[in-house]
Amino acid sequence: MLTREDLDVSIHPSFDKHEKVVMFTDQATGLKAIIAVHNTNLGASLGGCRIYPYAELNDAVTDVLRLSRGMTYKSALAGLPLGGGKAVIIGNPREIKKPGFMQSFGAAVEQMEGAYITAEDVGSTEEDMIEISKTTSYVAGLPEKEGEDGVAGNPSPVTAYGVYCGLKACAREKYADPSLKGRKVAIQGMGAVGYALAEYLAKDGAELWIADIHQDVLDRAKAQFGDQAHIADAQTIHTLDVDIFAPCALGAGLNDKTIPEIKAGIIGGAANNQLAERRHDEMLKEKGIIYAPDYAINSGGITSVGYEYFGRTDRNPYQHALTRDSMMTHVARIEETLGKVFTLADNKTIATGEAADQLAEEIFKAGASTQTSAA
Repeated sequence: MLTREDLDVSIHPSFDKHEKVVMFTDQATGLKAIIAVHNTNLGASLGGCRIYPYAELNDAVTDVLRLSRGMTYKSALAGLPLGGGKAVIIGNPREIKKPGFMQSFGAAVEQMEGAYITAEDVGSTEEDMIEISKTTSYVAGLPEKEGEDGVAGNPSPVTAYGVYCGLKACAREKYADPSLKGRKVAIQGMGAVGYALAEYLAKDGAELWIADIHQDVLDRAKAQFGDQAHIADAQTIHTLDVDIFAPCALGAGLNDKTIPEIKAGIIGGAANNQLAERRHDEMLKEKGIIYAPDYAINSGGITSVGYEYFGRTDRNPYQHALTRDSMMTHVARIEETLGKVFTLADNKTIATGEAADQLAEEIFKAGASTQTSAA
């Protein structure tokens, strides 16, 4: 039986005026999940479902609070009429998905009554979204159906394309040249997004250093990219003397220990919440590193699932058709958005993370009086 408990996290260090934080448990399936809704000024909150074996409940709470807040800023800066939310499921994704498990989570999403729309994230898959859709309609990232024109399905390659576009903006800011040809790039995490990013970079002629905890993924990448890719250690890849460091694994990797060790002139990747603390944004600025705020550069995925959800529910908020071409054009604007972030940071002599926050807050805080619901 699915049980629900509203969590009071008002004194938690990562609390940021979240609208709702709910924990769901189901003894029959073993489900233990937390859904956090940060802000719905612009519309219903949309954010992925992360499945991870958190050591402590507080670790899961911290993650879901930080991730949901980031989704508010991400959707606003990406030009999406959506709010910020996130879900975390506690457990090893390779072990806990028994029959009925994801359907139970779908029932939990349904109990949020449209305030939260779920999608894929670390540990969850397109197949999981199919299972979730059996018990709720508030799900995105489903396989493409006839007539959807390429906007449905796995958002990971679209996220990777957005990061690729963002890295060109970073290169323009750092080297006055957006070309990535010949650039040395270290990719930490060769999951679905990191791998697709490597493909974009390899095609452009970049030299790659790659790291992942799964050897089979590295073997496949080495076979595909040949001498263009070099295997690195996942724990020390950030220390390599490269042009670009692309964190594409879990968050909090930019911290007091790692930042002094980074030699790259640019940091931009798909991982969420890359800064362990907000003050680390200023540390990167002091080192002269061009940092692409994670939610600004990795918004391709939320744009993809947003387009799919808008199309499937007949709620197109734009003047253009919801096609794959229009979606990819939308995602490509990440390069332009980061240009605005860098310009504001330069003009105000502030760190890029602070600049991105200011731009996003102008959008979603103003949206309180002009709300567009996507649910």
